[in-house]
Amino acid sequence: MKLAKRMDALVPGIFTELARAKAEKEKKGTNVIDLSIGSPDQPPAPHIIKSLAQAVAKLDNYTYPLGGKLELHKALASWYKQRFNVDLEPNTEILTLMGSQDGLAHVAQAFINPGDIALVPDPGYPIYSAAILLAEGQLYPMPLLAENQYLPDLQNIPSEIAQRAKMMTLNYPNNPVAASANKEFFEQVVEFAREFDIVVCHDVAYAELAFDGFRPMSFLEVTGAKDVGIEFYSLSKSYNMAGCRIGFAVGNADVLSALGRIKSNIDYGVFSAVQEAGIAALTGDQSCVRETAATYQKRRDILVDGFGKLGWQMPKPQASMFVWAPIPPRYKSSMEFCLEFLEKTGILMVPGNAFGEQGEGYVRIALVQKEEVLLEALERSRRLFTFTS
Repeated sequence: MKLAKRMDALVPGIFTELARAKAEKEKKGTNVIDLSIGSPDQPPAPHIIKSLAQAVAKLDNYTYPLGGKLELHKALASWYKQRFNVDLEPNTEILTLMGSQDGLAHVAQAFINPGDIALVPDPGYPIYSAAILLAEGQLYPMPLLAENQYLPDLQNIPSEIAQRAKMMTLNYPNNPVAASANKEFFEQVVEFAREFDIVVCHDVAYAELAFDGFRPMSFLEVTGAKDVGIEFYSLSKSYNMAGCRIGFAVGNADVLSALGRIKSNIDYGVFSAVQEAGIAALTGDQSCVRETAATYQKRRDILVDGFGKLGWQMPKPQASMFVWAPIPPRYKSSMEFCLEFLEKTGILMVPGNAFGEQGEGYVRIALVQKEEVLLEALERSRRLFTFTS
């Protein structure tokens, strides 16, 4: 039994090694504090859970959904207008997905032929590259460097590459580097995409997890953005609905139509009860979103300030549920640091090169544990690890 060649590029070597190391540590009796997986640890607000429970009891919700409910699309259109002042036509400019990763994984199938080039961030969330590889396209990594505020330098992309590129994937606020983008950058993206006829796919999953009064913007706020691309939004992070698997692609109607054709040949849509919960989330009391962001901000401050006092300095992100931290200088690689840190403290983080070559020298820390657990992580680090020598 031989696997397809495309499977060769999908071997999760680093994550497999981390899972093995974690299991070995737990076998020795250590309660591992896992700061590696970016999965929300908080429940949805009560009104969302109530809506879901009521919807599950409706017998007519058990037929094939066959797409997104118009009421849900109208709710998202209203939310986008209020949040970003972006107008969306519910019937043609919104597509309901089984989480934003669903759309990110499949959109390349509509535009990438074998050998076509796609521009992807490095470091970047793994699905951005995996989607292109599954479509048998070629990756052109765009380096996200600290000296450039973790924004890709579009001017450094060779013209011969830009002319062959079919897609560009962006993500701000960013996972894993926890950086944000501004209007000037997105204006450059629109101009670049228009010049080279590139479809832009912007992932804005972390827009509501912002701190210190910062308000991330939508790519679609920029004039002309809807002409060149789409944006992916998810209810997973903002409303703690990760297990419900519901998200959206919005923007260019032609791109969404193509993605919709792909999706119609793969599945029958999001469970109707989950869609009703999504309507409750988007139209209900939004204080739960602010409370979730405040929780992550407090965790950020506990962790960053605490490690700083121990001699491990790292920047405070404006948004996302992650901290992107440079490893102590005495270590040769991110993996070496992560494995030694896990062995000595029982705390698991992800080496930055799991997200691309440019991630080497960093680790991603997920703010997915309660405050008392983070304080325990800091206490373990104080007792069992030295950052400064």
